[in-house]
Amino acid sequence: MPPRSSPTARQQRLGGELRKLREQSGMSTQQAAALLGVDRTRIPNIEAGRFGISAERVRTLAFNYGCPDTALVDQLATMAQERDRGWWEGHRGLLPPALIDIAELEYHASELHTAVTTHIPGLLQTEEHARAVFDTAVPPLPEPDLEARLALRLRRQEVLDRDRPVSYEAVIHEAALRMRFGGAEVTRAQLEHILEHSDRDTVSVRVIPFAAGGFPGAGQSFTYVSAPVPQLDTVQLDSSHGSLLLDADMKLRRYRGLLDRLRGLALSATESRAFIRAIALDL
Repeated sequence: MPPRSSPTARQQRLGGELRKLREQSGMSTQQAAALLGVDRTRIPNIEAGRFGISAERVRTLAFNYGCPDTALVDQLATMAQERDRGWWEGHRGLLPPALIDIAELEYHASELHTAVTTHIPGLLQTEEHARAVFDTAVPPLPEPDLEARLALRLRRQEVLDRDRPVSYEAVIHEAALRMRFGGAEVTRAQLEHILEHSDRDTVSVRVIPFAAGGFPGAGQSFTYVSAPVPQLDTVQLDSSHGSLLLDADMKLRRYRGLLDRLRGLALSATESRAFIRAIALDL
């Protein structure tokens, strides 16, 4: 089987976790290759996500690396077994790979936690609001590209509607709620859409009002993607220059702490719903 020319973020993460386990064990790539009976160049390619690996071989490596965390090994084996192309692969080649990686991360997440300052979270955007946001791009997006991005964003929202929806928490600053992308009518419909979703057991929306004053992380939007085991969590940073994925332990701890700080500043879920209604009535 030829190597992958463009491994996905999830394939790279599997390889990266195997590399961590090998390095922690003190084993060389040549020694690891000997365990599998393959050429020594195969291990670096597996660890870079360029070659796949079977669940059985993941368990063989983890055992010989001395990994005692069975839950982590089980999840890595599950990742190795994934062979079906997810729906997001239909967008590959049409959109930047980072956008495809976000959809894949959300699909496999056990929980999602988003903190935003000036934009409504993508998973809660209406079609009209999302289109208005895309219309502000500089330079303007070509129509086919805009439609492709819109289709991807709306399809991503299925993680909130499927039979076993992902648990979703959104911490939204008042500034984002008052931004009138598309005008007053589109904004009112957007706020009502948030209220409808916030009434679900699996969705929590918390608002940070202007009255809360300054707060850490005010200049960025991020999503904390919780995996079935915390070692596989990921932080996705969003900016006008694109998306960045972080998974280093120190970074994960930092953003967990940041989320806790933001929750402490935010209104309760009930207070947030009343706050959003009041903004909608003012439009």
